[in-house]
Amino acid sequence: MTARLIDGKAVAAELRRAIAARVAGLGFRPGLRVVRVGEDPASGVYVRNKDKAAQEAGFDSATIHLPAETTEAALLAVVAGLNEDPSVDGILVQLPLPPQIRAEAVISAVAPEKDADGFHPLNAGRLASGQPGLVPCTPKGVMHLLRAADCVLPGARAVVLGRSNIVGRPMAQLLLAADCTVTIVHSRTRDLPAECRRAEILVAAVGRPAMVQGDWVAEGATVIDVGINRLPSGRLVGDVAFGPASERAAAITPVPGGVGPMTIACLLENTLEAAIARRG
Repeated sequence: MTARLIDGKAVAAELRRAIAARVAGLGFRPGLRVVRVGEDPASGVYVRNKDKAAQEAGFDSATIHLPAETTEAALLAVVAGLNEDPSVDGILVQLPLPPQIRAEAVISAVAPEKDADGFHPLNAGRLASGQPGLVPCTPKGVMHLLRAADCVLPGARAVVLGRSNIVGRPMAQLLLAADCTVTIVHSRTRDLPAECRRAEILVAAVGRPAMVQGDWVAEGATVIDVGINRLPSGRLVGDVAFGPASERAAAITPVPGGVGPMTIACLLENTLEAAIARRG
């Protein structure tokens, strides 16, 4: 079996076009503000891509770039100002933050109704309890990809490898809400390969290059590789050994070009949803 590629670039482009069409009919431009602290190179590239995508979709988008020595109090003051700004619908504070700033304090300071990343504890609680709210962008993007791949979700055995608050846990909750039978596995799981082989849908989100070997993948499974890891050679690879896994899976996302583009598209979708909710 040679797996069919799930083209995240194409799905994201289609979603961005749909968002732009909705924005064009609103009569106002949703406001997105990204706050970046320091000079992390990967963050710089990501933030520029976000700005470009937002502006192309008709958003009022801007980045606030603060020096690496910014104090936590100063960053919280910036966030408080954006919370109060009526022209701002979505706020994203780019992670990682410098060591003097507690990420959890900043995430909790963002107004839940403007939480474009979907990380605020209130939005996390809404997701866990099945209530509407803003959802973390990467898991939301994975759900778009699964539907674009025509996955039959109700009843499917889904395994999520990773338990972070950013991807693993919300991913499991979204799959559960779609009526999948969900298992979360992690570094302490006994016989991890056997658990992964049970999956009809396998989502890998651990941040370890090629951790998931080909024989961890069930014949005919759909594999979503969330990982983006840079090797010493500079090459980007996922959490899944792509070649061997492709020989067993029915469908698989590439790295790059799979989940990554969806994260930005879903950031725009969250900001649009926040703008509409805030303005009635």
